[in-house]
Amino acid sequence: MKLVLLSGGSGKRLWPLSNDVRSKQFLKLIKSQSSGPESMVQRMWRQLASTQCLDMTFISTSQSQVDLIDSQLGMNVPLILEPQKRDTFPAISLIASYLHSVKKFSLDEIITIMPVDSYVEDHFFQKLKQLEKVIEASGADLALMGVRPTYPSTKYGYIVPEPPAPDGKKSSPLYQKVAGFTEKPTEEQAKKLLAKQALWNCGVFAFRLGYMLEEMDKRKLPTDYGQLMEKYSELPKISFDYEVVEKAKHVVVVPYDGEWKDLGTWNTLTEEMSDLSVGRVHLEESSNTHVINELDLPIVSIGVSDLVIAASPDGILISAKEKSHVIKDIASDWSQRPMFEERRWGWYHVLQFQKMSEKVEVLTKRLHIHADKNLSYQYHHYRSEVWMVVEGEGDFVLNDRLFRIRPGDVLEIPVGAKHAIKAISDLDIIEVQMGSRLIEEDIVRLGMSWNDILEMVSE
Repeated sequence: MKLVLLSGGSGKRLWPLSNDVRSKQFLKLIKSQSSGPESMVQRMWRQLASTQCLDMTFISTSQSQVDLIDSQLGMNVPLILEPQKRDTFPAISLIASYLHSVKKFSLDEIITIMPVDSYVEDHFFQKLKQLEKVIEASGADLALMGVRPTYPSTKYGYIVPEPPAPDGKKSSPLYQKVAGFTEKPTEEQAKKLLAKQALWNCGVFAFRLGYMLEEMDKRKLPTDYGQLMEKYSELPKISFDYEVVEKAKHVVVVPYDGEWKDLGTWNTLTEEMSDLSVGRVHLEESSNTHVINELDLPIVSIGVSDLVIAASPDGILISAKEKSHVIKDIASDWSQRPMFEERRWGWYHVLQFQKMSEKVEVLTKRLHIHADKNLSYQYHHYRSEVWMVVEGEGDFVLNDRLFRIRPGDVLEIPVGAKHAIKAISDLDIIEVQMGSRLIEEDIVRLGMSWNDILEMVSE
């Protein structure tokens, strides 16, 4: 069996900390077994290691999240890259084509898909391993995992199993046949679903690789990875549940009796946070209030209850916890560029953006490069840059020449100039970009590793 974790989404429900690049699974806020907090993806990766599942695991993600995955999980994670975000049916079609035409897996290989941000116990992964046996024993098109509900939730979808046989015998101790699905019911409907032994749909499903390739063929989609990549922008934006699961003829479900949470809102995420406050925060006579502050300015909370306060370079949220999910609707139409991004080499914070005229833009950033990390050897078509070294020491390459840099140095990088930098100690740099198009995509990379870059440097 191969396990593929879906890592996508913009995380608007956790605005302003999450954005199109830094989705909720990368926020380092939840309790961990070590001294500091960890992200959801770090927690899951640790659990996969402890349950001997890492060797069979891939992550499906977009290019914009690669640096974050490298930073939090390491450089050796097997990735399946989407050229753009187009919902779960296109993503899983791309996964199937990659495993078939690139990895050359058998048509009988069992593929299990699950979200990368599920908050579960280690026991969940032992149950997940049973999906391979269930597919083989049941002959089903799809095998799902369903969570035993603890209350009549209106936030989740439900998997409705077939009623027991008249003689009361179960078809199998491992799984149940699925009669249908209900998406986000009213509370009254949810109570009736619980009476039918319905399960929460946690977004986990398994299938034979050949089954998914047949589904793609029915829709006249290429099963070759390269060909599908070329047509990817033409695929419909639709979920796998709507396009495949709800139309499948033979679906079974494996019940899971254990902890499972969707930490997709501030209300649920704060339940698992390691601390009441993060950053420059002072709490005074405040109860059940969490404050997360990524700004240099202090936040003081006095005499308030049941609030979440979150501040980042992208904005400030002050919300009653029970209403915090509403932010998704408010922020859904905002298309501003992310003001903070974590990268494999460190992070950057946008300080100011100005349009000086119709053809000139100016962007000021603070870069932090971790010791022994480096930026790629690159150049830009549309912008020049000026870097001022504020703190730390490093090596700087400009047009194949190597220089040592220290605090106070000012580095001028013209349009088209090749440049790279490596931090000897933690580096803080103020960067000013000026040009006609200040976009992150204006990067032509010539080398990634520092050893490769040094081979290009003149003696």
